[in-house]
Amino acid sequence: MINYDNVLNNSIKNIKPSGIRKFFSIAEEMDNVISLGVGEPDFLTPWHIRNVAIDYLDKGATRYTANAGLIALREEISKFYERKYNISYEPKDEVLVTVGGSEGIDMAIRTLVNPGDEVLLVEPSFVCYRPIAETCGAKVISLTTKAENGFKLTPQEIENAVTSKTKLLILPFPNNPTGAVMRKEDLEKIAKVIIKHNLFVLSDEIYSELTYGENSHCSIASINGMKERTIVINGFSKTYSMTGWRLGYALGPAPIIAQMTKLHQFAIMSAPTNSQYAAIDALKNGDADIEKMKSDYDMRRRYTVNIFNEMGLECFEPEGAFYVFPSIKSTGLSSDDFCEKLILSKRVAVVPGNAFGNCGEGYIRVSYCYSIENIRKAAEKIKEFIDELK
Repeated sequence: MINYDNVLNNSIKNIKPSGIRKFFSIAEEMDNVISLGVGEPDFLTPWHIRNVAIDYLDKGATRYTANAGLIALREEISKFYERKYNISYEPKDEVLVTVGGSEGIDMAIRTLVNPGDEVLLVEPSFVCYRPIAETCGAKVISLTTKAENGFKLTPQEIENAVTSKTKLLILPFPNNPTGAVMRKEDLEKIAKVIIKHNLFVLSDEIYSELTYGENSHCSIASINGMKERTIVINGFSKTYSMTGWRLGYALGPAPIIAQMTKLHQFAIMSAPTNSQYAAIDALKNGDADIEKMKSDYDMRRRYTVNIFNEMGLECFEPEGAFYVFPSIKSTGLSSDDFCEKLILSKRVAVVPGNAFGNCGEGYIRVSYCYSIENIRKAAEKIKEFIDELK
C-alpha cells in the first residue's frame, strides 16, 4: 500500500483549497439555486469574434503558433495598450500570449521570486496569488485594504511592510472582490515608495476595461519610472466575455518576458491557436462590444449596491470589475456561516469574504454579472434570510 503523503510535494500539499469552490460544490448538488458567486460574464462572446474563429477552423489553422504567440496578435495587444493606456510595448520581445491571465500570473511570480523573498500582497484579493508565491518559497505579507479608504492601497501601508527581503508587490486593480480602483493620483503616490525601495510590481489588470466613471483605467506601468519594474497581466476573458477561450497576455521588460516565455515554452508550448486568431479580431473590432457590456454592468452595479444598502448590509460602491463586497457584520454571523446558512435555507449562493484573505472576514462577495432579474430574486431571498435572523 503506497503512502502518498510521503511522495507528494509538501509545498503543494500545504496549499489550502480555494474558499470559493466549497459553495460551488454545495450549489451543484442542489436544485433551483440562484448563484451570484461566479465571476463570469453572462454575455456570449460577440458573433464577429466567434465567426473569425469558425473561419480559421474552416481554413485548417490548427497548428502550434510561436511560443510567445502569433506576432499579429502581439502587435494588436501592443496597439491596444498604446491607444488605451498610453504605454508602448515592443511586440517581438515585451509581449507574451498566455493561457488566460492565470498562466501569466503563475509565470511572472515563478520567474521573479526566489525562496526566502518576501512578496507584498494587496488583500482582499483573488485567491491564486498567495499559493503560487508560497510554492516558490516566498513569504507572503498581507497589505490589508480598508473600506474607509475605498479599499485602495496607501503608500504608508507599503512602507510599513517593506524589509530588505521584499522583492515583489502584487497589485490587483480593479480589484476582485471589492471592485476598488486605483486612480492615477493614487498610483503616483505609491510609485514613489516602490521606486524608493527598488520593488517590482505584478499589476493584474484583467478588469481594466470595466472601470466606471469619467476616468478610464490607468496602468501603473504608465507612471514615470514604473514600466521597467512592472509586469502587466491582462486578457480577453472579462473584457470580451471570452472566459472559455483561455487567452491572456503578459507585458513587461524584455529580460523578464524572455524568462517567462522559457517557462511557458516548457509548460504550455503555445496558447490555443484558434483563440489567438479570434483575439486579433476582438482587439481590432471589439470596442463597441466593450462599451455595450460595460454600460450594462454599470446599471447592474448601481442597482446591486442600492439593494444591499437598503436591506441594511453596508455596501461600498465599487468603481471597477463586476463585484460588490457588502459587510455582513451586523448579522453576527461569520462569512462562512452566513454563506452556508443562506444557500441551505434560501438556495442563494454567494462567496464568503474570507476566501480572499483573512481581512475579508465579515464580508461576502456578490457578482453582478447576472441578469437584473436573477439579482432581484436573489436579493429578495437574502432579505428574507436577514429578517429571519432578527
